[in-house]
Amino acid sequence: MTEDKALTSSAEKRVQLVVIGSAADHCTRGARELAYRVGAEAARRGAVLLTGGLGGVMESACKGAKENHGITVGIIPQDETHYANEYCDVVIATGMGWARDFATAYSADAIILIGGGAGALIETCAGYLKGKPIIAIEGSGGIADQTKGTFLDERRSVKILSERDPEKAVVRALELARQRAKSE
Repeated sequence: MTEDKALTSSAEKRVQLVVIGSAADHCTRGARELAYRVGAEAARRGAVLLTGGLGGVMESACKGAKENHGITVGIIPQDETHYANEYCDVVIATGMGWARDFATAYSADAIILIGGGAGALIETCAGYLKGKPIIAIEGSGGIADQTKGTFLDERRSVKILSERDPEKAVVRALELARQRAKSE
């Protein structure tokens, strides 16, 4: 495999990239299109795509990954797997409600934020507290545009980076995830 792949040798685990953002009830067409492109690029680069497994950005990212032969994991708040979107290969039914936002953030090597409301903010904060690389897609609205280029608190532990291009966001997220893994 080439160096730009998320998996560089048979002994290494794949990079787990979580896409978080707007749920179906407030997801714009533009955010869906960006999420699809992120999912597709993640699959092309060999990353495992994690999402909250439901609709909106989560479903579009999973669809992009599936249609590009990627692996998708939905970590859902419900206690039954049938709530997940149809593009999830693996469904983890947590039964934890919104506490599942911690599981999605903690399971990721890097986070890409597209639009988003309160749920995405929780995941962003959880990732921030764990020092995960976070990239907001600029122009996608919601929490992504509100937090891009900032630190979430005075500790300044992780700057929320921004990219306008979703494919470049994936490349950057994978690079940052690899750098973080080497430093641990």
